[in-house]
Amino acid sequence: MNLKQIYIKHFKSLYDVSFKPGKINVFIGANGSGKTTVLESIGLLSAAMTDRVDDASLQRKGVRLSVPTLYKSNFKDIERRNPTILLSLEWDDNDVSHSFKYNVHLTPPTNTDYWKYHSEAFYQDGIQKWGRSNASRQQSNNYIGFFLIDDDKDLESGRKTAKALSNYGIFQPNTMTLRGMIPDPSQSAPLGLNGGRLAEAIKELLFTIDDNVMFGDIFMDDVLEMIDWASNISVSAPKRNNINANIPTTRQVIEFADRYMKNSVQFTGYDASEGALYVLFMLALAMHPQGPAIFAVDSFDHALNPHLAKKMTEVFCQEIIKNGKTAFLTTHSPLVLDGLDITNDEIRLFAVDRDSKGHSQITRITVSPELLAQGQSLSRLWINGRLGGVPTLL
Repeated sequence: MNLKQIYIKHFKSLYDVSFKPGKINVFIGANGSGKTTVLESIGLLSAAMTDRVDDASLQRKGVRLSVPTLYKSNFKDIERRNPTILLSLEWDDNDVSHSFKYNVHLTPPTNTDYWKYHSEAFYQDGIQKWGRSNASRQQSNNYIGFFLIDDDKDLESGRKTAKALSNYGIFQPNTMTLRGMIPDPSQSAPLGLNGGRLAEAIKELLFTIDDNVMFGDIFMDDVLEMIDWASNISVSAPKRNNINANIPTTRQVIEFADRYMKNSVQFTGYDASEGALYVLFMLALAMHPQGPAIFAVDSFDHALNPHLAKKMTEVFCQEIIKNGKTAFLTTHSPLVLDGLDITNDEIRLFAVDRDSKGHSQITRITVSPELLAQGQSLSRLWINGRLGGVPTLL
C-alpha cells in the first residue's frame, strides 16, 4: 500500500495543491496556514470513497463541521464561484503491478444533509476503468459514492488501499478522555479519536514472552525509558484503593507503579501525567493490528516536553514503517523534527504556507546529508527560518 499523490482543489484554503506522501508525513507551518485543512481534505476524500459524505461521516473522520459555504474556497481573487471541490488520490499496492487513481467532484449540501457527487472516476495504469457523472444517462443516486459498493469486477484490484483509507480518522486526544473520565464522542475500535478506550487497547497489546513483558512488538523496558518515573504499567478493573469512588471511570483502567514509591502503591491514569498517557496512546495507535492503516494526528506534540517529543517521534516513525501504516501529522514543536530521519524517503516533511493571495501551498522540505552532518539540526533550521512554515512577525 503506497499513496503516490494527493491532489486537492477548491477546498477551504487549499485552492489548487498536490503533494506526494510517504509513510510518515509531517506538516509544519504558522497558525492558520492550512495544516489541519490538509488532514481534513484527506478525511473528506476518505468519506467520499467509502459511501457518502454528510455531517455524521465527516465527524467520524474527525473533520471539523462548517457551514456549507465555508467548505469551498472563497478567495477575493476568484471571480466566479467554484463549481465543485475536486479530490484525487493516486496509489499502488505491493501485491499487484498496477498503478491506480481515483477522482471525485463534490459540492457541499444545500437543501439536503448530503454532499452531492458530480462525478467519480477510477483509473488503472492511466486508463479509465470505471466512472459515472451527472451527464451520464445511467440514473444513480448522486448522494452516494459507488466506488466501494459497485459490483464491477474491474474495480477489485484497486480497492485494497481504498478500503484501508475508509478507516481514516484525525486523532486529537485530550487529557480528560485519556484519563477515562469522560466518554469519547468519536468512539471507534480500537481507539477513539479523542483518546477513548485506551486501557482496552493497551491490554490487548500486553503479553509476556520468555519472562519479558512486551508492549506490542517492543519490550516494556523500552516504553518505560520514555516514561522514566514508571517501573511498571498494567491494565485492570478500577479498585477503591487506587481511584476515588467519586471519580467517573471506565471498566478498565491503566495502572502505574512509580519507581520512587513503595511497591504497594499503584495509581491509575487519573493520577498519572498526561504525557505518559499520550505516549501510550501514540504507541497503541502505531502498533495495534486493528488500528487504522492510514490516519492523521493533529498537534502531534501535544502534552510532550521537547526531549520526550523527539524520542516519541523516533519510536513512532519506526513502528509506523514496521507495521506498514501511513500517518499524517501536524506539529508546532521543533524537537519533533529532530526525531525525523528525513534522509529516509519514507519519512517526509512538508511546509504549509499561505501565498500572497492567501492560498495554502504545500512544499516538501529536503535537507542534504552534508548540511545535517555539519550539526545543523532540523529544529534549528526551522527556528532560523531555513525550512519555511514559519510566520512573519513584525
